[in-house]
Amino acid sequence: MSRADEGLPFLLRYENVAHYRDGQVWILDRRVYPAREEYVRCGDYHEVAQAITDMVTQSGGPWLAAALGMVSAARGVRNLPASRAREELERAADVLGRARPTTSQGMRAHILRILNIASDAIEKGDDVEEAVHAYVMKSLEKRYRYSRVMAEYAVGLLPDDVTILTQCYAETLIGFVLLVCQEKGKKISLICPETRPYLQGARLTASVAHDMGIPVTVITDNMPAYILSKGMAQVFISAADVITLDGFVVNKVGTFQIALAAHYHRVPCYVLGTPSVNNPDVTTVEIEERDSDEVVHAMGVPTAKAGVKGYYPAFDITPPELITAVVTPKGIFAPGDVKKYFMSAP
Repeated sequence: MSRADEGLPFLLRYENVAHYRDGQVWILDRRVYPAREEYVRCGDYHEVAQAITDMVTQSGGPWLAAALGMVSAARGVRNLPASRAREELERAADVLGRARPTTSQGMRAHILRILNIASDAIEKGDDVEEAVHAYVMKSLEKRYRYSRVMAEYAVGLLPDDVTILTQCYAETLIGFVLLVCQEKGKKISLICPETRPYLQGARLTASVAHDMGIPVTVITDNMPAYILSKGMAQVFISAADVITLDGFVVNKVGTFQIALAAHYHRVPCYVLGTPSVNNPDVTTVEIEERDSDEVVHAMGVPTAKAGVKGYYPAFDITPPELITAVVTPKGIFAPGDVKKYFMSAP
């Protein structure tokens, strides 16, 4: 069977998100791509967690990086007694699970599954590093295949000739939407806001589309409402960092205002993602507030005078009434019905 990342461009190939070698985790530094292709080398799980906190990788990237951080931790406990090995792996799971607060609930559940695999290997006397790495790669393959399933559902909602407005970097989800559109012969183009302050839209999303031969236009973050008012995009598609069970969508800050404009102009808003069983309602979500200094710089260059304050909530919350549909691996749901995701067939 071919790899699930077959047909996807450079940024979405497994090894170009993050990879593991001899106890070290190598993470593509998305902060400097595409100007440079550089990898941050992490010697242990503490360095992996710091890389995630420092935005070396974003979107789906931290899920792979954190998982590989657990592989590194597993290598470090191979010669320890079972009880001490479990304690050290639990510490690693805690550190990696807390690297980004807004997604910490789902990340902790993700890391806990890996911790259980490691504990089982310790109990059986198996090679812990090998067992955890095999599980991580299997899970990665599964996540990519789920992303493709979501993309196929989403593409079924699109007309044959469509311009999509998106937001930030939806990683595999937008990649597979573009790929499936190509496979089905749909004429597709993309508009993406630059997504300050890290410019993920301009540097990452636009790069993915360009590498796939999809016409792509980058706009500034204050242009989406104008674009929608002129009919230049027929649909707004976003991923989600968290979809709560009461139908709220937590995603890169700016998503809410685009959804508002799309609703006003009667442009459908489709959100791709898996509802979070760990977030029964929106009050359980902590919005990460990052260093305000990041807002008064762009790619390391100051954009305001010294002493001028910034403010940087990394995510915002879009209410369910602004969302046309939530597209999941199990099908398409109205935002008010996402709880049914966990009642439907596997």
